[in-house]
Amino acid sequence: MGARLRRIFSVRNLVRFGIPLLVLAGAVALRVAEPFLVERGQLVVFDMYQRWKPRSFDKDAAVRIADIDDESLTRLGQWPWPRTMVAELVNKLTEMGAAVIAFDIVFAEPDRTSPGQVLPLWPPTPEVEALLQARERLPDHDAVLAEAIGAGNVVLGFVLSEGAGGRKPKVGGTVAWGGDDPLPWIPVFRGAISNLPQLEAKAAGNGSFNMAPGLDGLVRRVPLVVRQGDRRDQTQVYTSLAVEALRVAQGARTIIGKTSGASGEASFGEDTGINQMRVGQFIVPTDRNGSLPVYYTGHRKERYVPVWKIMDGSVDIKEIEGRIIFIGTSAAGLMDLRSSPLDLVLPGVEVHVEAVEQIMAEEFLRRPDWVTGTEVVALVVLGLAMVVLLPFAGALGCAAIGAAAIAAACGSSWYAFSEYKLLIDPLFPSIAALAVYMTGSLLSYLQAEKQRQQIRSAFSQYMSPAFVEELARNPEKLKLGGETKTMSILFCDVRGFTTISEEFKANPQGLTELMNRLLTPLTAVIMDEAGTIDKYMGDAIMAFWNAPLDVPDHAARAIKASIGMFEAMRLLNVERRKEAEAKGVPFKELNIGVGINTGACVVGNMGSEQRFGYTVLGDAVNLASRLEGQSKSYGVGIVIGQETAFAVKDQFALLQLDLLAVKGKTEGVRIYTALGRTSMAADPKFKRNAGRHAAMLMNYTAQDWDAAEQDIAGLRGAFGGALDEYYDIFAERIAEYRKNPPGEGWDGVYRATSK
Repeated sequence: MGARLRRIFSVRNLVRFGIPLLVLAGAVALRVAEPFLVERGQLVVFDMYQRWKPRSFDKDAAVRIADIDDESLTRLGQWPWPRTMVAELVNKLTEMGAAVIAFDIVFAEPDRTSPGQVLPLWPPTPEVEALLQARERLPDHDAVLAEAIGAGNVVLGFVLSEGAGGRKPKVGGTVAWGGDDPLPWIPVFRGAISNLPQLEAKAAGNGSFNMAPGLDGLVRRVPLVVRQGDRRDQTQVYTSLAVEALRVAQGARTIIGKTSGASGEASFGEDTGINQMRVGQFIVPTDRNGSLPVYYTGHRKERYVPVWKIMDGSVDIKEIEGRIIFIGTSAAGLMDLRSSPLDLVLPGVEVHVEAVEQIMAEEFLRRPDWVTGTEVVALVVLGLAMVVLLPFAGALGCAAIGAAAIAAACGSSWYAFSEYKLLIDPLFPSIAALAVYMTGSLLSYLQAEKQRQQIRSAFSQYMSPAFVEELARNPEKLKLGGETKTMSILFCDVRGFTTISEEFKANPQGLTELMNRLLTPLTAVIMDEAGTIDKYMGDAIMAFWNAPLDVPDHAARAIKASIGMFEAMRLLNVERRKEAEAKGVPFKELNIGVGINTGACVVGNMGSEQRFGYTVLGDAVNLASRLEGQSKSYGVGIVIGQETAFAVKDQFALLQLDLLAVKGKTEGVRIYTALGRTSMAADPKFKRNAGRHAAMLMNYTAQDWDAAEQDIAGLRGAFGGALDEYYDIFAERIAEYRKNPPGEGWDGVYRATSK
């Protein structure tokens, strides 16, 4: 008996069973605590489910979007439109029988085109003085819009902000609460950007269009209630734009909110937050913060009615009559863009419409309280199975059993979602079971690590650290061949290197030191952004992202690296200038050009059986190299291919440069340049200038040379003068096209004659 007990409690068995059990206990504690990473994993799974089975779209749904699209801006003029034009739009929608008109737009300031606003800006002449004296009798554009709002069923929208300031918006629908105090759970803001009081006074409703994007930028939830004010005695609760539109459409006055402790709500003595909101006839289940998990159909063009069709009367009245009409924009230049689990780029107004549609269809994503207990039980069962079976079934046998159990958990989770819209996480229990399995396989891992260390020692002297680690994990990759991946490629070249080389004709060592001094910080920037240096070619660098290791945001990383490279180069030039002044020698500034492109490539070991290297091949690589060569032709430092630009959208201050067919290509691609990071992209001045720049390109493509030249004249000096040389180039092009017009069939593509 004693010998048997000694065997059971031997060190080997304690390690074999004790450590995996400790891992399992830690996993259970982690799941109960539910930190950010656990929640993030759940969101990834639930996002995937939505992509697999989105909400069914009802083309006859009682909601439409009056879309201020690019065509409407082209036909009716740039935004913002005079309020008289907005009033005309409201009047037309009202006449067509719109049930509710909801603005996903805020009118925070008086209309600058109103006589009372614009007359004081005119030069003082007798005529102007006469108009100033009579301006009280002249129409006020905001008053015209207020009158139109009062004549219809109009809901205005406002936004609450983190920073203090701004006038408190008018309350739309009031909320009556049942149960525990809801205020601690409602998202709170300090400031507001609200509509003009004269507009609010005429509106039938007033709702917040705040959204709740996650840390990854995806909008999964829409707050149905928000509040402004930290202090309880000064706080004000508001309902969302979607709730207000539904309330006004039904003629309801009060929204009923239920929290834990309310009649019919089981809370077991705990304050678990908000449970549901009742809007007229609709009961909307919410999360504890009063937000609606949005069940998306994905972007559908059938929801959109262009505003220009409404204004010219060509719209089918059936698209308006009896429907809730949200007025918003899909125009890229107006930057009201969001991301959802189904669409990386989605007009913000469509999120509100999706919320209203699913409330009216009563299709809700649910995660009841009992789900957490179910997930913990699944975790314990799977983990114990791994602990018990691993010593007996072996690594492969236990892996097969675990895989079957995980497949069953995933299948059950998917069935619960697809049939009942229940959100049950199969990921964390599966990961926990895998962690237990991996812990039990520790000795096998240590043996494999010995082989990896031998590979690291053999190759670390002449291969990139990332590639060495990849080889260590997968020694079988030491062979010729490659894999196809979507990657981002960067080429960087020193401008005027031939001239620089001539200056060092008598001192080649000095040239080497100078290049090393430049390439070292540029390389550091690329490495900091998870890039892999492919090769140095004299004064040039070739780098790529998303291999050998996956870099999900590789396009954004490449652009960040390019911006950082110019910052590093400028610092080096400042340092070298000081050194030159101290020595009393001439100073020549270093400059670079960068080309970036994203696309499918073959990456892997290329070469011969005797010697090979890890590199990347493909048309996307060739185009990146050509784009770098075009940076000088366009007078900019960075030229970016369209696939890269599309991948990052509004993360950077990007501007389209042209529609270009590089030498040797027949098809044109849109090319862009990057002027700055997210802070610049969000700057109102940049947005205004970007809109003017887009108008210039549109006029240029339309062969409206006069308008394009006027745009160019107005843009010189914009963007800090960074694009002045580019505008000079386009002015020369236009002058040439005036002499030799491209013709009616011109597709706007400029065909490069040099690499």
